[in-house]
Amino acid sequence: MSGGETDAKMFDRIALIGIGLIGSSISHAARRAGLAGEIVGSARTPATVETAMRLGIIEQGFVTAAEAAEDADLVVLCTPVGLCGPIAKEISRSLKPGAILTDVGSVKAAIVRDVSPHVPKGVHFVAGHPIAGTEQSGPEAGFAELFDGRWCILTPEPDADGKAVEKLRAFWEALGSKVEIMSPEHHDLVLAITSHVPHLIAYNIVNTAAHLERVTDSEVIKFSAGGFRDFTRIAASDPTMWRDVFLNNKEAVLDMLGRFTEDLTMLQRAIRFGDGDTLHRLFTEARAVRRGIIQAGQDTAAPDFGRGHGKTPASKPDAKKS
Repeated sequence: MSGGETDAKMFDRIALIGIGLIGSSISHAARRAGLAGEIVGSARTPATVETAMRLGIIEQGFVTAAEAAEDADLVVLCTPVGLCGPIAKEISRSLKPGAILTDVGSVKAAIVRDVSPHVPKGVHFVAGHPIAGTEQSGPEAGFAELFDGRWCILTPEPDADGKAVEKLRAFWEALGSKVEIMSPEHHDLVLAITSHVPHLIAYNIVNTAAHLERVTDSEVIKFSAGGFRDFTRIAASDPTMWRDVFLNNKEAVLDMLGRFTEDLTMLQRAIRFGDGDTLHRLFTEARAVRRGIIQAGQDTAAPDFGRGHGKTPASKPDAKKS
C-alpha cells in the first residue's frame, strides 16, 4: 500500500493528540488513503481545535487528550517530546484494550522511557518517527503528500505485539512512507547526526551572524547567499520542539558534536596552512554523500534545491523535519 485508496478502513477511530504540521498531515494522508472511519483530535488551545475543525482535519475536537483518546483504535502523540510522558499518563485510563498507541517524536529512547510505564495492559505501544516535515507549523501547514517517499522509523520494544507492529507499519506505508525498524538507541544516534546536530548548527550560525558587530541585521538578510539562506530555513523550525529534542537526546548529540568539532578542526588547520589537497579531498567526499542523498530520492537536484517562489508545500520535496 502506498497512498492510494484502500478497500477498507484500517482503523474505525484515529485520535491525534496535537494537531500541528505532522498531526494535520497524518489526517490528510489517512483520508486520502481511506484509512479511518473517523479522525478526532485534541490540542492545548481551543483556537487550534477550532481551526482543525474548520479545515476538516478532525470530525471532533477536544481540549483534553483523555477525551480524544476514548474509544480510539489508534492514538498518535503529535506533541513535543517533553509532553509525551505526561500525556500518556493523562490518557492511560481512556485507552481501550487492543488500541495502538504511537508517537511522532524525533527522539525515541526518552519517549519509550517516559511513555511505557503509563501504557495499560492490552494496549500496544509502538514508538515511531516519520522523518518528514517543513519549517512551518500549525494545523494549516499540513498536507497529504508530506510523507510520500519519506522514511518512518518504528522502534518497538522487544516484547511488543508483532501484529500491532505490522499494522502500524502498514499504516505508515499507506500514508506513503517507507518503514524501517530499529532500536530506540540506534535511532537516536542516527538522527543526532542526520538531523539534530544540523539543526543545532543552523540555529547557532544564524545567531552568530545576527550578533556580528561589523555586519548589520539588514545586511545579513539582504545579502544572504545560498548557504546562509538554507541554514535559515531549518532555523525557522519550532523552538519548543527542538528544545525538547536536545534536552532528551543529549548523549547522542554531544557525542556527534564532539566528532563534528574534531572534523571542523581538521578543516580549520587545512585552511590555516594552505592545505588545498585536504580541502579538495574532504569537499569531494562530502559532495559524493550529497549526490547519494539525491539518488536515493530523499531530495532533488533542481535549482534552489527545488524551492521555487510561490510553490505550495506539497511541491517542496526537500523540506524535511527531524
